[in-house]
Amino acid sequence: MKKTLSMILAAALLVSALAGCGGGSANTPAPAESKAAEPAQSQAAEPAQEHDPVTINFPTATATGALYAVGAAITNLWDTEISYVSASSQASEGGIDNLNQISDGESQVSIAISSNCLQCMNGTDSFDGHAYGDLKVIAGLYFNPNQVVVTNRSGIDDLAGVKGKHFAVAAAGSSVYGECDNHFTAAGLNFPDDIQAEYIAFGDAADMLQNGTIDGAWIMSGAPAGAVSQAMSADCKLLNISDELIAELQKDYPWYAPCIIPAGTYPNQDEDVQTSAIKMVMFCRGDLDEQTVYDLTKTLWENIDTLGEAQANLKGLTAEEAVKDIAGLPLHAGAEKYYKEIGVL
Repeated sequence: MKKTLSMILAAALLVSALAGCGGGSANTPAPAESKAAEPAQSQAAEPAQEHDPVTINFPTATATGALYAVGAAITNLWDTEISYVSASSQASEGGIDNLNQISDGESQVSIAISSNCLQCMNGTDSFDGHAYGDLKVIAGLYFNPNQVVVTNRSGIDDLAGVKGKHFAVAAAGSSVYGECDNHFTAAGLNFPDDIQAEYIAFGDAADMLQNGTIDGAWIMSGAPAGAVSQAMSADCKLLNISDELIAELQKDYPWYAPCIIPAGTYPNQDEDVQTSAIKMVMFCRGDLDEQTVYDLTKTLWENIDTLGEAQANLKGLTAEEAVKDIAGLPLHAGAEKYYKEIGVL
């Protein structure tokens, strides 16, 4: 017998605490509940039992990011509830690394922002010469916000004000580096030449913000993020990204959406902060068989309320919204079968 589902909540809460994530609400208002997406728990069929064993490796992000805890919660669920599945999550360098692992066959399921998924499928940007056209979507999840943290003494009040400052942009070629490129260019800067770029991960950047050795850092993570909380407790602030700048971004990158980080999400944050966000997408290899992906999808959505209790970024998600705002990416046949079965497609 598999372990009871109640153990998932305890395990995921422990991982979330270790990752430094708070227990606040998700960073965007939860969409209205869809009756079509609510399974009849008492009549729900069990996942298929007669199936060859399947191993799911699920890379996430660094241990200080919200995605690390999200991946742990989901894989604990699958490992517990689907008899033939052995699922585990691992730390990684984030979205681009996750996509490369999937395309190379090192992993089977992961999460990244929808823009990176589209670039991977088409072999553009960081995936030039390394396209993976058989990428398939299991579910669109939550919007992942850009969080631009600067020290109060830096005098930076908007993105244009970062010109000439010491600013952490993560590793060249990473998802965060791409976000910096898109946003600073839209703000009129010549990136990266117009800033004193520091190529460091956001966990290290939080330490440097705290001791004043850099002026700012770009962090893309679900809110609240431990690294942002650390920085905000040390005389730092979040920058607003204006409607005008988001509209400029949308001309070339239609996947961007405005996102509000509510007041009180972080220490010393007395007002709402508007930023930009991209939807996080859970994807898989196209050669993962249909029955497995159907069972992964079904088990995810039939237990989403329990997952939401363990991880704030999964709270309030619905299957109806999971097929929207995914940048035209194709669903896996197994996921599509489930969404049609419950009437959201």
